[in-house]
Amino acid sequence: MYTNRQNKTALITGASRGIGKATAELFAENGYDLVLTCHHSMEALEELARQLHSAYGTSCRAVQADAGSEQDVGKLFAGLRSLDVLVNNAGMAHLGLLSDMTSAQWHKVLAVNLDSCFYTCRAAIPLMLQRHAGRIINISSVWGTRGASMEVAYSASKGGMNAFTKALAKELAPSNIQVNAIACGVIDTAMNSTLSAEDLETLREEIPADRLGSPLEVARLALQLAEAPAYLTGQIITIDGGWYT
Repeated sequence: MYTNRQNKTALITGASRGIGKATAELFAENGYDLVLTCHHSMEALEELARQLHSAYGTSCRAVQADAGSEQDVGKLFAGLRSLDVLVNNAGMAHLGLLSDMTSAQWHKVLAVNLDSCFYTCRAAIPLMLQRHAGRIINISSVWGTRGASMEVAYSASKGGMNAFTKALAKELAPSNIQVNAIACGVIDTAMNSTLSAEDLETLREEIPADRLGSPLEVARLALQLAEAPAYLTGQIITIDGGWYT
């Protein structure tokens, strides 16, 4: 049900599908105005923005932007006058041996998953400082703390995101801006659809909850962080069905 939040604005990157889409839907349902980005799936993102505006009456703007591009992020923020919540969800995976990975592939993963946080946070901080308030939520992964074979670049980028989160939280705490991350386990998204049915079944058997997580569950946690007590900051919160608890 629609709840008035006095027109709080949330920027969600990578919002055309999966966790980003679920987060956009839940935030719109709870009365947030939205700025949604994606790099490639603009038709899907624009349709989502139309649907959310129609259903909940909130402002929903779809913007094509590569979150790993300093230029694109600069253009994105040039059109923003205020921001309450930043959800850094844009990301990509790369499955393969590190010895087979090209420099270009390595830099692309790091740009999309980690550089993007630098670009968006750097641009968001002045807007949040204007109000002496703000929430930054980074969508991370259990691989950022555990590491994953065949996903070295992805693991490195998420580990960097976790350290980034903790450090920036300390830097911004005096300004009443909270920074937290959500470390996701195996979530039922298109990113994991590249895994074989056999691999997914093996993963499911390892998870005490006996299932994959849903994008909506991650979205609910993101909304909780957006409205959590201000004393909650610098945390990497794991949601993995007890997998690595």
